[in-house]
Amino acid sequence: MASISTAGEAVARIAYLSSDVIISVQPSLATDSEFSSFLRSYSNNKAPGLIAKDLPEILPVRHNEDPLLSAFQPIRSGKIVSVTTTSTILVKSIPHLYKLAQYPVVIHVSVQPSGYPDYSDITSIRQSGFTFLQSESLQEAQDIALTAHALALKSGKGVIHFFDSANVAGDKPISYESRDLVKQVLDLDAAGAFQRSPTGESSLYADDGRVASLTVARSQAIGINGESTGRVSPINDGKSLPLPDRASARESSEGSSRRESSATSGISLSSATSVESLMSRPMSSDDIYKFVSHIWAIVKEVTGRSYDAFEYTGPSTAETALFLFGADTALFAKEIDAASSSDQYANAGIITARLYRPWLGATLAPLLPKSIKKIAVLEQVRRKTTKWGPLLLDLLMSLKSSGGNSPIIVGHQLGYINESTVRQALRGVFQNLLSDSPIQNLQIGNLEGPQAGPQETKLAQPGLENAYMKILNQVFGQRLHIANQLGASHAGISQEISSSPEYGFGSLVARKEHRKRFIEEVQSAAKSRDFVTDVPQQWLSKWALEAEDSEKAGALASEVIARLSNDGSLVATKLLSSKSLFYKESPWLIGSDAWAYDLGNSGVHHVLASGENINMLIVDSQPYSERAAADAAKRKKDIGLYAMNFGNAYVASVAVYSSYTQVLEAMIEADKFDGPSVVLAYLPYEKESDSPLTVLQETKKAVDLGYWPLYRWDPRGDEKGEPNFQLDSERIKKELEEFLKRDNYLSQLMKRHPEFSANLSASYGSEVRQLQKRKAKDAYSKLLEGLAGDPMTVLFASDNGNAENLAKRLANRGKARGLKTLVMAMDDYPLEDFGSEQNVVLITSTAGQGEFPQNGRTFWEAVRDSTDFDLATVNFAVFSLGDSHYWPRKEDKIYYNKPGKDLHARLLTLGGKPLTECGLGDDQDPDGFQTGYSEWEPKLWQALGVDNIEGLPEEPPPITNEDIKAASNYLRGTIAEGLKDETTAAISASDQQLTKFHGTYMQDDRDLRDERKAQGLEPAYSFMIRCRLPGGVATPSQWLQMDAISTTLGNETMKLTTRQTFQFHGVVKGKLRPAMQAINRALMTTIAACGDVNRNVMCSSLPEHSQYHAEVHAVSKRISDHLLPATTAYHEIWLKDENDEKVQVAGNAIVDHEPLYGPTYLPRKFKITIAIPPHNDTDVYAHDIGLIAIRGSDGQLEGFNVLAGGGMGVTHNNKKTYPRTGSVLGYVPKDVTHIVCEKIMLVQRDHGDRKNRKHARLKYTIDDMGVDVFRGKVEDLWGEKFQEPRPFKFDSNIDTFGWQKDERGMNHFTFFIENGRIEDTADFPMKTGLVEVAKVHKGQFRLTGNQHLILSGVSDEDLPAMKELLAKYKLDNTNFSGLRLSSSACVAFPTCGLAMAESERYLPELITKLEGVIEESGLRQDSIVMRMTGCPNGCARPWLAEVAFVGKAYGAYNMYLGGGYHGQRLNKLYRSSIKEDEILAIMKPLLKRYAAEREEGERFGDFCIRVGLINPTTEGKTFHDDTAEVESDEEA
Repeated sequence: MASISTAGEAVARIAYLSSDVIISVQPSLATDSEFSSFLRSYSNNKAPGLIAKDLPEILPVRHNEDPLLSAFQPIRSGKIVSVTTTSTILVKSIPHLYKLAQYPVVIHVSVQPSGYPDYSDITSIRQSGFTFLQSESLQEAQDIALTAHALALKSGKGVIHFFDSANVAGDKPISYESRDLVKQVLDLDAAGAFQRSPTGESSLYADDGRVASLTVARSQAIGINGESTGRVSPINDGKSLPLPDRASARESSEGSSRRESSATSGISLSSATSVESLMSRPMSSDDIYKFVSHIWAIVKEVTGRSYDAFEYTGPSTAETALFLFGADTALFAKEIDAASSSDQYANAGIITARLYRPWLGATLAPLLPKSIKKIAVLEQVRRKTTKWGPLLLDLLMSLKSSGGNSPIIVGHQLGYINESTVRQALRGVFQNLLSDSPIQNLQIGNLEGPQAGPQETKLAQPGLENAYMKILNQVFGQRLHIANQLGASHAGISQEISSSPEYGFGSLVARKEHRKRFIEEVQSAAKSRDFVTDVPQQWLSKWALEAEDSEKAGALASEVIARLSNDGSLVATKLLSSKSLFYKESPWLIGSDAWAYDLGNSGVHHVLASGENINMLIVDSQPYSERAAADAAKRKKDIGLYAMNFGNAYVASVAVYSSYTQVLEAMIEADKFDGPSVVLAYLPYEKESDSPLTVLQETKKAVDLGYWPLYRWDPRGDEKGEPNFQLDSERIKKELEEFLKRDNYLSQLMKRHPEFSANLSASYGSEVRQLQKRKAKDAYSKLLEGLAGDPMTVLFASDNGNAENLAKRLANRGKARGLKTLVMAMDDYPLEDFGSEQNVVLITSTAGQGEFPQNGRTFWEAVRDSTDFDLATVNFAVFSLGDSHYWPRKEDKIYYNKPGKDLHARLLTLGGKPLTECGLGDDQDPDGFQTGYSEWEPKLWQALGVDNIEGLPEEPPPITNEDIKAASNYLRGTIAEGLKDETTAAISASDQQLTKFHGTYMQDDRDLRDERKAQGLEPAYSFMIRCRLPGGVATPSQWLQMDAISTTLGNETMKLTTRQTFQFHGVVKGKLRPAMQAINRALMTTIAACGDVNRNVMCSSLPEHSQYHAEVHAVSKRISDHLLPATTAYHEIWLKDENDEKVQVAGNAIVDHEPLYGPTYLPRKFKITIAIPPHNDTDVYAHDIGLIAIRGSDGQLEGFNVLAGGGMGVTHNNKKTYPRTGSVLGYVPKDVTHIVCEKIMLVQRDHGDRKNRKHARLKYTIDDMGVDVFRGKVEDLWGEKFQEPRPFKFDSNIDTFGWQKDERGMNHFTFFIENGRIEDTADFPMKTGLVEVAKVHKGQFRLTGNQHLILSGVSDEDLPAMKELLAKYKLDNTNFSGLRLSSSACVAFPTCGLAMAESERYLPELITKLEGVIEESGLRQDSIVMRMTGCPNGCARPWLAEVAFVGKAYGAYNMYLGGGYHGQRLNKLYRSSIKEDEILAIMKPLLKRYAAEREEGERFGDFCIRVGLINPTTEGKTFHDDTAEVESDEEA
């Protein structure tokens, strides 16, 4: 049977069963409290509660975030709330406790520090209006926790249940309280009534007047006098027993000595049978006692365990007793039981309070034996605010007012007691108690606590927040002074105090005065003659004049310090003892969003009100959510607005994961501002252990939606002729909008940024989305009113366009058959109309793991969860698109077409009438989903009675890419018009295809799709721009220009692609032309970087042979220029100036025709690469044309071996698609290479498949023709014959990192650029560093095919300075594992529209998780080629890797093994659709096995084949054969 062994678990379970919302107060979100791990476990296991209608909600809150404020919003909205916490938050929360006491909230408190708790945290809040219950054993912790919840529901008042978890740590495990008992004790009716009656209060800053009250008959409202009840529990042997055993023995012997109160026979206070008026009165102490007695009576009846307000154990003839509060009762009881007759404390009784508040003193006197003459009160209350202990005062009042001869009461302050000191402590207590003149407040035990006692929770800055600290250090260096630095020594001040804003503010004020005195000392010293020489005086005089100028003082400081160090005089030594003050420090206070709550905000106010030149960096970690964005109570202050309203402070709102540059600007501006500065820094996370990827995604959401706007506010900006307010993001939230409107800043902002005006003046919410849905449907319905025929509503959910196109085609066909058709996305449909529809057709594709596509999820969730829909009059039909092979394992087959099947079943359940069976389209059928659809559609027309319609019009064929190209007028389309359309950030679908030829793709940020959709916004569209850079060679000037484009026009990062070129992301439509023009000014272009043309020509980087590389690179440029499209559309659209004149810098505008391509260009993209043996660093086998450079005997380039037909694109589970390595055509001399490439391309132009784009690449053309036939056609066009291929050898296909020297004596450094991403982070300012390198570099930059970068052509003369510069920015670090250095990933999420899974953002994390076993196995230096892509299109050329992971669905990948290390052999499927845990479970033992069993020089891919893990792929057509994992429906 399951058991409970800790108080935290016992309490957590009861709280979970008895609450709608549990606020779990934790030291940090990554550090569990004693309750939180259990609460999380219940929630993760979806354990049902008894109170919550759905699953109880667990709300983790950091202890310093004013946690009790989190209770107001849910409890006022009718939620039953409980809190699990330590006692450290209580005193700070007193303002909230007074209000919460009038609600049925339960606060479970573990008194701290554990083992020696300070109960002053409890006594300090005893008058807050809460009911207080105490438990002292593990069983009591469970029972009293249940009592607390039942009492809160019954009384409507708050209950605090407190305990010392260390005291019960040694108790035996107990059984779970049965759910039946919990249900019996809880008043579920009262809970339901509260849940149905949310209150309207919203203010946190004024008492809302709520008082817990009781409704009673008017006759009973007067003169109610609760009967005093109590009990005496004599034990026959006269011994007291330790808890918990003591309690059970007492219960068995109490017999009839307990006097029952009237509460035990029923809880109703209105028993009148006649009709009588009712009235409401405040809840009284007697009411509380009646309720709790009734609860305890039920517990006793079921379990035999009894409880009362006070408990006495000991002899009925005892003359002395201990009243213990906060002590380990069991420890004292055990010692008293073991006492000999000679001990003064033998036969003493023990009194404890179970119900501490309300204090029911009248029930105590009858409980005690009349023989008791003296009582020693032992209180473990360390912070006393009065002379007498709080419990002593309570007891005195109770016994004095009871009449008669009351016992003598002597108070004691109890320190730390353990088993070795309890006997001595009892002797001291009783010697004092029994003396003629006992001493009050005598201290017993060690008041300092245990010597090696439990440590307080150490304050620590979350690791994620180090990002901002690192930036501060980078910007200010030794000038930086953080006044409240964690871990610093503060003369005995606790960390909690020294890290507060108040302490830091005081510290900075004192430090300012200190520096002022120091300047006076310097001025005095400069005038003295106390130095050995006159040199220090001169420098000190210069410094004193500039002491308040941070830059000038800092520049002089090192010189001054150097001169003083050489002087050696006493005055010089004295000044050097404070040498840090020679620098004008940048003073900072560092805080968290805890400073945004009432209890942390006072320090912020002090700084702002002082006007002192102090900077505050406040890190806010709350992720965007509807709860946070719509917090009606506004419990969290907007410190930015608060500071801006002061009028004297610089304010910036920044987010390092959104704009690193803006963070730098804000920090520098804050430092220069003479006055208070507040930099609000966003770093959202649920837990401190969240990955940077999670933080990035949350940041983007918050910034994009305006929840966290990026801005800078300088109240003195107008004095400098600059705007006061600068917006660095596109949206602001309502409160900031109102502030700006007040002083006309908003209108100024809109004038400066007209493109933002629609965003700035709009308020967003779910109601916007609902209004859009209603307007769209009503407008369409109005158009249909005049038509005849039955209505048919067609709803679709589509993720790749197939379901949408099918739905639109079906609607058109229905219209042709006389039906009134309406077609829209499921999520755009107003669901309130569903029950009134006549005929509804629903078409859905399958996304992810059997999920609805994004534009159908909300619709499905509403249909699935609603019980209100009545579809009895609705006819429906469902067609679903899926892939029966997508999830190959038998247990995953349920995901095949799951959305459609689930939807069909749910509509049946809701009473809908099916027109057809659920139609299933399967991508594995001969015609794909069309096979199933062609059978399903006729059945639908038949059911609707429109199957025999004559004279149906012929349908126009669907528009294909070939149609778009042919009609584009040589790639013009309507691109120019689309760029001018300011109503959308997008361009038309056909233009999206055409812009690819111009080097740009339209994308949207997939991290933001859901949130933007919920806000009624279109997707966050932007564009990717790819440059054309033959051979990947750029000048330093071009690097600087590319960097500037990425910073000012893109998303502040650059991508070095696997095709050796620059790629920019996040370029919004309005910045496309400026970006293209800037690229052109850099003597570069983007034309033909994408599209159905020859793309960027690649070339091996070869740093060790620069002269030879130059010869080969010249050929790559010649090929690129020769195959460039001839259309002038590029220049017309992108490069014209305002006067409509062409401004092309690079090259000459040419006449408008396409002699090579023709009006429809190529069937698909075309790629050419050159490899220079022994390095296959460009994957020469993976391209349409692969050229292998052949060196002559004179060391010069002679010619090339020509490969054709390589290609990487594949479609998952479509075996008609496959990757292919290039076939050898022969050898050609270097001078005709560009002509041969042209002829190969022309054969593909004329013979490639233009009907099926999945079969249109050159690889399929060659396989369809045969290599010999294809070679013959090329030779026919060329008029020459290929020569026999020349011998060559490849050693690897990875880059060689670090410094190398070429044959001319020049130096080259290969940087490791992980996955090609150039960006600045707090840990690594790579982008900034490379800019500084480019400013001084005199050679070239070479981009490699593996996404890395070579600094090429550094002379020996410049080498030391260059090495110093690389070290400064950490650019010289290549000390990574061989696995990481050999890895590569495509972009994937968030911008790639084809991505099915993460790639660039995830591969580094996966490698990190593998590097432990790499180190253990001795493989750190071994190169293993690992690649990852987010989809099967193969941008990172995964099919040639030794191990590859190709995205299948979010978080799931196909795993491939067995690729050739030199890039010469394709890999093969090993496992399908596996997630991270499975990947690690496969890779870790496999790497260990490779380390142990490999042969000399054997590569990983070869090893996997030799040991039989995988079969080799001999050619592309066998890629899908003999895989390691057979698809389940093919199994026997």
